[in-house]
Amino acid sequence: MITQLLDNALKFTPKGGNVVVKLSQKSPYLMLEVSDTGIGIPSDRLEEIFEPFHQLDGSATRRYGGTGLGLALCRQILVAHGSSIEVRSEAGCGAVFRFQLPIVMQLDSGSMP
Repeated sequence: MITQLLDNALKFTPKGGNVVVKLSQKSPYLMLEVSDTGIGIPSDRLEEIFEPFHQLDGSATRRYGGTGLGLALCRQILVAHGSSIEVRSEAGCGAVFRFQLPIVMQLDSGSMP
């Protein structure tokens, strides 16, 4: 998921723009946020980006490649883990994607009976 979000941020951010990754702990969760200063997404089309095989620019001459599966898979993985993904964006103003996952404590294998 992190790779997908970073790939998208880099793909849609022009040279000289910024991509920022933030990781924070809000117990019992880890929060990850990827933000960019890219082309942005029209606010009335935000839900479309999570539809499988869907590209906002569906033309044969579209500038950006891809299958349209990345964000759909990210959402499905997060839902399977009891979480969700949030997106904030406006056309021309970049985008912010954020999700949280529960922190799972792992027992040391030496402490098992």
